[in-house]
Order: sequence, then structure tokens, then C-alpha cells
Amino acid sequence: MPTVDLITEYVIRYGFQVLGAVLVFAVGTLVARWAGKLTQQWLERHDMEPPIRMLLVKIIQVLVLLFTTMAALGQLGVQIAPLLAGIGVAGLGVGLALQGVLSNVVAGLSIIFTKPYRVGEHISLLGVQGDVLTIDLFSTTLLHPDRSRVVIPNKKIVGEILHNFGNIRQLHLAVTVAYSTNLTEALALVRSILASNSGVLKDPAPGVGISKLGDSGITISIDPWVSVADYGRVQGELNQVLVEQFQSADIQIPFPQHAVRLLSAT
Repeated sequence: MPTVDLITEYVIRYGFQVLGAVLVFAVGTLVARWAGKLTQQWLERHDMEPPIRMLLVKIIQVLVLLFTTMAALGQLGVQIAPLLAGIGVAGLGVGLALQGVLSNVVAGLSIIFTKPYRVGEHISLLGVQGDVLTIDLFSTTLLHPDRSRVVIPNKKIVGEILHNFGNIRQLHLAVTVAYSTNLTEALALVRSILASNSGVLKDPAPGVGISKLGDSGITISIDPWVSVADYGRVQGELNQVLVEQFQSADIQIPFPQHAVRLLSAT
């Protein structure tokens, strides 16, 4: 049979099948994009974390493309059942090879659904602390107080003890005054200092009181609440103003003193 006749025969036999498969795949791609946009618009009307919203959109698109591919292969005369069996075996092998990655994804979904913390909150776990910058399917990124970034795999977070400070933190300051100090005046001065600082929150109200009767003085505990962003700044400002205002009010801040007696050996 001449080559031209052979090519013509193959075109006639398989041309319409190939054309049908291409059309099915093209239409399926358009349907996947359309379904993804509709899903995105529908999910945006619900209170949902961005990572889970993106994941659901991708799942819808992948499912549509998967059915489209199967339909296109069916147009070409490919047997779907053996192909699905092969995909299943391959998927099992890939799953075993990517156990660590999949465990991070499962942990990420658990974090997104249970919401033990949100973006912007200050958390402490695994010996590190920081403000939550991003929550992805694979990891959580924290902004450390020294402005460095800490990336924690999600599988390391699930099951661990987590301290969530939320959006506010409590400062724990202390100042020691002499026993001869008028405590009513000293406590009033501390409350005035807290009220004059714009970073100190009014609600919850700051805690001020006597916490310890020491050997050299009386310790006043000062526990105001501040926003996470103002934590370091307000701490420094309050310590400075406390020293300056106590000195101006002639309130003595004692320091430990030790008396040493030398005994003669004679």
C-alpha cells in the first residue's frame, strides 16, 4: 500500500477520534476555569481562611480536569479501568514517598479548621515565640521579636502545647521602694504614669499592687495590657518614666546592701 494511502487511512480512522478528544479536553479546561471562578465567588461570601478557600478551588478544578482527561482518553479508545488501576498503584507509591509532605498538609488543614491561632496573633510554642505572619498548608511563619522569621512545619505544631497571647500582651514590670515610702502616693503615681501612656490599654485595666516585702524594700508589681505591636516600645517607655518620676517625687528606690565585719584573729 502506498504511503499516501496509508496516511489517509490512519487520518480517516483516527482523525475524528483525535479531534473529538482535543475538543473534549479544551471544553473541559474552560469548564474547570469557570467552575473555579464560581467556587471562589461562592466561598468569598463565607467566613473561611484563605488557604482552605484556595485548596477547595484547586480541588474542584483538578476534579473537573480529571474527568475531562478520562473522557478525552475514552474518545481515543483507551481503556479507562486499567489506567485507573495503574494510577492507583502510582498514587500509593507517591504517597509513601511523600509521607512527610502529606503529614504537613493534614496538620495544616487541622490548624485551618480548628483555628488555634490566627494571622496577627502572638503565640509561643516549641521554645519560640512571635507574631503569626502566614498560615499555609505546609508551614506556619512567625515574626520573631528580633524581626527575624521563624518557619515551623505544621506537623510540629499539632499535638504540642501552644500559648496563644492573641492580639494583646501583659507587661510584667516591678519597682522596689523603701519601707519609709508613702505607699498610697507611690501607687497613685504609678497609676498616673500608666494612664498617661497612650500604649497602655484601658480595658483590661492594668494591675498595680504590692507583690513582695523584701529585705531591702517593698516591691510594687505593675502589670498593664498593651497591643502586641506596642509590647517592646511601651515596656521601655514605662521603665524610663518610672525611674524619672520616682526621682522627681523623691521616692527612694533602694538597692541591696551588705555589711561586712572583719574580725581580728587576736
